[in-house]
Amino acid sequence: MKNVFKKKIIIPALACIIFLTGTAFKNDFFEIAKQIEIFTTLFKEINMNYVDETNPGDLMDTAIKSMLADLDPYTNFYNEQDVEASRINNTGDYTGIGAKVKTLKDKLIIVEPYKNYPADKAGLKAGDEIIKVGNIQIETYKDHAGDLLKGAPDSSVEVTFKRQGKIQTATIKRAEIEISAVPHFSMVNNKTGYIVLSRFNDKAAAETNYALRDLKAQGAERIILDLRGNPGGLLNEAIKIVNLFVPKGQLIVTTKSKVKKYNKTYYTQNDPIDTEIPLVVLIDSGSASASEIVSGSLQDLDRAVIVGSRSFGKGLVQRPKKLTYGTQIKITISRYYTPSGRCIQALDYWHRNEKGEAVRVTQENYNEFKTKNGRRVFDGGGVFPDVIFNASKNSAITNAIVNNDLVFNYATNYYYKHNISDVNTLKLTDTDFKDFKNYLKTNNFSFETETEKALYKAFEASQKEELNDNIEKDFNTLISNLNISKSSVIDENKNYLLELLTEEIVKRYTYREGLYEYYKIHDSKIKKATEILGSITAYMDYLR
Repeated sequence: MKNVFKKKIIIPALACIIFLTGTAFKNDFFEIAKQIEIFTTLFKEINMNYVDETNPGDLMDTAIKSMLADLDPYTNFYNEQDVEASRINNTGDYTGIGAKVKTLKDKLIIVEPYKNYPADKAGLKAGDEIIKVGNIQIETYKDHAGDLLKGAPDSSVEVTFKRQGKIQTATIKRAEIEISAVPHFSMVNNKTGYIVLSRFNDKAAAETNYALRDLKAQGAERIILDLRGNPGGLLNEAIKIVNLFVPKGQLIVTTKSKVKKYNKTYYTQNDPIDTEIPLVVLIDSGSASASEIVSGSLQDLDRAVIVGSRSFGKGLVQRPKKLTYGTQIKITISRYYTPSGRCIQALDYWHRNEKGEAVRVTQENYNEFKTKNGRRVFDGGGVFPDVIFNASKNSAITNAIVNNDLVFNYATNYYYKHNISDVNTLKLTDTDFKDFKNYLKTNNFSFETETEKALYKAFEASQKEELNDNIEKDFNTLISNLNISKSSVIDENKNYLLELLTEEIVKRYTYREGLYEYYKIHDSKIKKATEILGSITAYMDYLR
C-alpha cells in the first residue's frame, strides 16, 4: 500500500512541483496544477486522519527520494545540512577539527586526521572511535553527530574516544580548515614533476597552476598529472586546468540539453603556461565527471598520453536550484561532449532493464571519433586510456569487505602491532594476506550473494511443496560449493586487497602526504608514466 501511495500520487505530484517553472509547466499548465492540487489535499488528509502518528517531514523525504531515484543518481534533493556539505566540497573551507570522520549509529570514527590540523595536534588517529562529544553521548544523539565537532574558530571541544579497547579523552581546539585540491606535488626525478589533483573545487585551477609553475622552477621538463580517484566537481575549473596546457580559444566542452539556454560551448579563456611540456595523465575507474573532461579533452587534442584504467563514465552535467527554507535540488540539465564530439556517459538511466536497473552501453554500440591527429577514440564508456592497466576485479564480495570497513580496521590493528621505521620499504607478503583472511573469519565476515538468495528462496519453496529429501542434499552441496567459490574470489583479488591494505597502513604512519611519496617509489602506473616521458620518441609515438 505504501508503494502504491508513493508511485500513484506522491511521486507524480512532486515531479510536477520540482519542475513547476520548467518547460512542462508551460506546455501543460492544467495537468501540473491538477497534480499539485491532488497531492496537497492527499498530503493534508493523510497527516490529519491516519490512524497512527505521521511525520510530515519523513513522508515528504520518502516521496522526494523515491521520485528522484527514477531519474539518475546525480539529481538529488539537498536539505540544509546537505547544502552546507556541498558548499564545503566546492570551496574546501570550513571550521572544525581537521579530520575526515565517518558517522555510524552509535559513534564517530576518525577515518583520516589531516596532518598538523587540530585533531592531529590533539593526538587523534585513524580508527579512533569517538563515543562522546562534551557531555553528549553519540549513542543517544538523534541529530547528525558530526555537527557536534564543528564550531567557531579557536573554540574547544572535549571528546571521549576508544582506541584499541581503551577509553581516552582529548581536548581539541577548532580551527579554520582548508582542504587542498592539490594535496601533493613534487619531483619524481630531476626532470619529471608529479601533481596530484584530488578534487575540482573552486581552488583547483589556481592550485594546479601554482604546482605546475613551482615544478618548472625546480627543473621539471615533463609532468605527470594524477586524477585517479578524483570524482569531479566544478566544470569551469576543469576547463581552466586544461587551459594550462593548451592555447587560448580552444574548444574544450560542449553541453547539450532540451532547454536551449543550457546548450553551451566552453573555450579556454587565458594564456597557457606551457603548450609543449610532455604530459601524462593518470586515470582509473574512480576518475569521473570533471576528471573525464580534463583527461578526455587532453586526449582528443593529442596534448597528453592517458595512462591507467577506463574512467568512471559520467557524461552528465548538474546545476543546483534553490528551493524554499534553505534547501536545494541538484538537477541533471545536460550531457557534455569532448572536443572530438564524444559523450563518455556509460550508463543509460532512461532505458532501464526489466529490473529497473540502468543499462550499461555495450561495446558494440560505441561510436568512433577522431582526435586532432586522427587517432581513434570512442564514446559510451568513460575515457579509454592510451596505455591500459587492467582494472581491479571489484567483485561484490571484495566491495563488501571494503564497505564493512574490514580493510580499514585491519590496517588500524596492523599499525598498533608493528613498529615500522621506514614505511617506504613496506611490502605485504603472502603471510600478511593469510592473516587478513583469518581476520575476516574472526570478525564473522559473511556475504550473501544473489545466487545464494535465489537458492534459499527455491529451497524454501520446495519445503512448502513437501518435495523429497534429495533436493535438500543437492541444496547443501550447492551452498558448500558457493562458499568455496567465495573464498576463491577473495584469493583472485589478492593483489587488489593487498594494495588497499598497503595504502591504509602507509597512511597510518605517514599521513596522506607519505602515501604519495610511497606511490612515487612503488606505483606501477607512475613508473610507466615516467618511462614514457623519459623518451620523447616513445611519448610522441602514442600521440601520432
